[in-house]
Amino acid sequence: MIRSPVSAALLAAALAASVLAQPALAQDAPAQESPTAAAPEMPSGTASFVDAEGAEIGAATLIGMPHGVLIGLDLKGLPANGWVAFHVHEGEICEPDTRFESAGGHLNLTDTDHGYMSQNGPHSGDMPNQHVGSDGVLKSEVFNSFVLLGDGPTGILGKTLMIHAEPDDYSSQPAGAAGERLACAVIEPA
Repeated sequence: MIRSPVSAALLAAALAASVLAQPALAQDAPAQESPTAAAPEMPSGTASFVDAEGAEIGAATLIGMPHGVLIGLDLKGLPANGWVAFHVHEGEICEPDTRFESAGGHLNLTDTDHGYMSQNGPHSGDMPNQHVGSDGVLKSEVFNSFVLLGDGPTGILGKTLMIHAEPDDYSSQPAGAAGERLACAVIEPA
């Protein structure tokens, strides 16, 4: 499960509000089933990141939502104090000896241009830049509403996640001038 201070605080506030907002029931009234009790279990996935030398440097946890995928990142050993691009790539292999060229280009399910600032964009695999702290650690949560966690036409199981050396400029073609590929991970079912 993805945990962050923001997520924990929001969850606690939501639970407290829902408990306080519940009407009092008479003791002889029939119990009502929770509205979330019938909700289907959300699919989940994992992805282990390797760097250009093949060393494991962290992982991603993915949770499939009805309208996208929530991706939690926890990586170390990245260049400190800077922004890096983060994308879903179309390939299904992360080969460090080819600098992850085996991961292909950005996932582009709808034949659009790259970048949030492009008139005909973004790619399905485009996501916001991420900040790496002074210790080389990246911890983040990102929501991608263009894909689902599964095998279907918009599914990303088996695809790859990529961290690039530079921030994405959100407009340059074909990949936002994001620089070399630093770390790659194949998305697998949990």
